[in-house]
Amino acid sequence: MAEATDSFYQSILDQINEYESSVEAVEVGYVEEVGDGIARVSGLDNVSFSELVRFSNGVVGMAFNLERDNVGVIVMGEFADLKEGDEVRPLGRIASIPVGTGLVGRVVDALGSPLDGKGPVKFDEYYNVERIAPGVMERESVNRPVQTGIMAIDAMIPIGRGQRELIIGDRQTGKTAIAIDAILNQKGQDVYCIYVAIGKRKGEIARIQALLEEYGAMDYTTIVVASASDPAALNYIAPYSGCAIGEWFMENGKDALVVYDDLSKHAWAYRQVSLLMRRPPGREAYPGDVFYLHSRLLERAAQLSEARGGGSLTALPIIETLLGDVSAFVPTNVISITDGQIYLESDLFYSGQRPALNVGISVSRVGGAAQTKAMKAVAGGMRLELAQFRSLAAFAQFGSDLDKSTQSQLDRGLRLTELLKQNQYSPVSLADQVAVMFAATNDYLDDVEVDRVQDWQSGFYRFFATQYAELRDKLQNEKALTDEIKAGLKKAIEDFKANWS
Repeated sequence: MAEATDSFYQSILDQINEYESSVEAVEVGYVEEVGDGIARVSGLDNVSFSELVRFSNGVVGMAFNLERDNVGVIVMGEFADLKEGDEVRPLGRIASIPVGTGLVGRVVDALGSPLDGKGPVKFDEYYNVERIAPGVMERESVNRPVQTGIMAIDAMIPIGRGQRELIIGDRQTGKTAIAIDAILNQKGQDVYCIYVAIGKRKGEIARIQALLEEYGAMDYTTIVVASASDPAALNYIAPYSGCAIGEWFMENGKDALVVYDDLSKHAWAYRQVSLLMRRPPGREAYPGDVFYLHSRLLERAAQLSEARGGGSLTALPIIETLLGDVSAFVPTNVISITDGQIYLESDLFYSGQRPALNVGISVSRVGGAAQTKAMKAVAGGMRLELAQFRSLAAFAQFGSDLDKSTQSQLDRGLRLTELLKQNQYSPVSLADQVAVMFAATNDYLDDVEVDRVQDWQSGFYRFFATQYAELRDKLQNEKALTDEIKAGLKKAIEDFKANWS
């Protein structure tokens, strides 16, 4: 009994002797004021800009305003139960998001937390959501195409890997449809896609997710969600998070495509948090740095040089206009940052021209550098022909007596317009696009009635895929219009026309 007591005392004595006190200094702040998704916090003297902090109820915030006696924090979660005096602790890291191949096929929020019920996200590392864009010497000129599968775009407004091409138009004119079509067409193209939904309804986001799953596009796509019901802080940070996910692929020698849908709501969210933080308002109540808001995001899209791995990040920002006003503040800002714009017009949309592409205003500043040789050969004069047709059609309304050349130009324009009409979610392969445009530009459609052009087109696609599968594969792989392929195309079109009625 005595021995047991001695050993017990000895063990306690040993523990006392081995005990080392560890003192850890933790900076703690306290909420002074809270409301409308922002909090003013005192006591965080060493916090950095964009550093994450955690409130006592577990909600995360981000240091947004660093003032002399307090820190303005934007709250990235439910702020209704935050109150004065709550404890706030810095997390010691700048706002960052998990990146890597584990995010492919997942739906996450702006901080990388999963929203799809498939368990934790597997990731390779963390990337800061705000990162410096690659410098000029680290880039190469854009020289490889991103095939959208939309004939009007691939022919006349080509998008290259590493480009920033704006999609702009009024609401309900098909802006999101073009971006989704571009994602669907990347199947088998070795391009990773990121779709960033900013300020959209949750039902609409769920519909887009279901659509991508139906077409097998979620196998190479990540969806970043900041819905209309989420705090403005998450809407503000979401596009930067999506860009960081895409940058990981770019910096690992891969190609990525990121869609920001849409940056108008992103600017609204930034205006909201800025006004709540008492930042001085400027034009249309936007803060003075609203241009920098989008330029620092879109400049991160690039085609990296071979020394940097040769990866690329292509950006498709979407901007919503009001009554076609492209000269408003945010649209003009983003137009000046991007390498071209796809302008969708309400009048064209309601007249049945879909995609409702205005060829006159739409432009790609990369141009033919982002086109394959085959597409460049057949689509060279198409844009000019369509622009001339639009002006001629407006002029022809005022008189019925037209000379033969004008009438033939109008007829050609009507057929080209019909040819470029395309159903939603039905991207067309490069070989099919080149074949029908070859037919149109070589007068093979001149004797086809205008209202039957689309029937002719769909019939030819089927005929070309079955009867001339070898030629179609050769055109798809070589991406050039050699004399042999030209002769084959002429024969295919003539064979089809001989049997088509």
